[in-house]
Amino acid sequence: MKPAPSSLRRTLRRLGDPFRGLLPRGLLGRALLIILLPLLILQGVALQLFYGGHLDVISRRLAGGVAGDVGMVVELLGRHPREADRGWIFREAAWRMDLSLAFEPDATIAAPGPRQGWLPLLPLESDLTQALRERVGLPFDTDWQSDPRSVIIRVQMPDGVLHVEAPRKRLFFGTLYLFVIWLVGTSLLLFFVAALFMKNQVRAIRRLASAAEAFGLGREIGPIKPEGASEVRQAAAAFNQMQARIRRFIGQRTEMLAGISHDLRTPLTRLRLGLAMLPAGAEEDAAAMAEDVAEMERMIATYLAFARGEGLEQSQPADLAELVRDLAARTQRDGAIVSVEAPEALVLPLRVDALRRCLGNLLDNARRHARRIAVAVTEAPREESGRSQGRWVMISVDDDGPGIPEQAREEAFRPFTSFSAGGTGLGLAIARDIARAHGGDITLQGSALGGLRALVRLPA
Repeated sequence: MKPAPSSLRRTLRRLGDPFRGLLPRGLLGRALLIILLPLLILQGVALQLFYGGHLDVISRRLAGGVAGDVGMVVELLGRHPREADRGWIFREAAWRMDLSLAFEPDATIAAPGPRQGWLPLLPLESDLTQALRERVGLPFDTDWQSDPRSVIIRVQMPDGVLHVEAPRKRLFFGTLYLFVIWLVGTSLLLFFVAALFMKNQVRAIRRLASAAEAFGLGREIGPIKPEGASEVRQAAAAFNQMQARIRRFIGQRTEMLAGISHDLRTPLTRLRLGLAMLPAGAEEDAAAMAEDVAEMERMIATYLAFARGEGLEQSQPADLAELVRDLAARTQRDGAIVSVEAPEALVLPLRVDALRRCLGNLLDNARRHARRIAVAVTEAPREESGRSQGRWVMISVDDDGPGIPEQAREEAFRPFTSFSAGGTGLGLAIARDIARAHGGDITLQGSALGGLRALVRLPA
């Protein structure tokens, strides 16, 4: 019975989990890995074919040639054992075979010492040993370390030890290193060229991502220049068009809301004038009606603020700590007990008026439902996908009021949701929109003071 596709996918996912952390997270790293892996596989296959086929055959032939020459010298010395014959045998070997010979009478081969270091001998050492075993027929050993230019072969003769020095050039061939250098060099060149092109493509994507993030944070950016591959150019052009449409929409909406505000405030102003001109004796009714008019103006201002959103306000460097202290002082003048814990200065790119409205809404909510308020400004590391991406600035507003049940805290951010009489239900919604426009967010938690904590998170 075949496993279900979903079960197979889960199995493959579990097998790949240990290696997922080793993969590059960026597009450039993954693209270079896609290029590098086939190059490494190609090199491995090429080297295997070369070493396992061509090099193996050549190595055995070269080793067989040297072993055959040593075997012939041993055979000649066996046929002509007289010391007088060794001279012409040694001269013929040096002239015709490029072998340097010496004979040590009444000697024996010493046990070979430990190998010092590592030598790139490839299969040559084992091939030469095997060839000597087949063609010499006497005990022998080889020394690859004493002389870097030659291989010393010692053969145990009946009456002594024959020392043979064979030049290494007879066992090595230059095309071996040329092939390796060519293979590695061309692969590195191809990888460098591919990395250069990929870096240019990724640079265009990074520029587009940075522009999108800056636009989302409300910063003024002009149209970005389309560059890179056609797909990246198309995405950049689409981003420019989207940016223009959004700004045009915001401008039109702001103008429309300004007109609506003017149209709504005009009759309210007439009502105020009519109340002021009421005859004597109607002061009590006039005062009540004036309070209703003021409440209507406040509600209209709140609705317009929610509908207007951020308008066209641009981010600019501002001291967040000073802004928090000013708002806390204003709240304390309104009758609350407010404590502030903040650094001396903390300059960030902010939409000052919008953030003033955001924090002011949170402090006003706390003041209406509690007596004691604690405001703190701290910093925390900012991590995304397991990597550090800078830091967060955290602004907490704690109170000792009744709070909001945990299951209802997220619902409190919905527009027109109010948990108290007389509220419009837009304060938290406006505050969250402003925080998210800065690239952050607001969450509600339980407070150590016993009430509610509103936690504002902004990117530093």
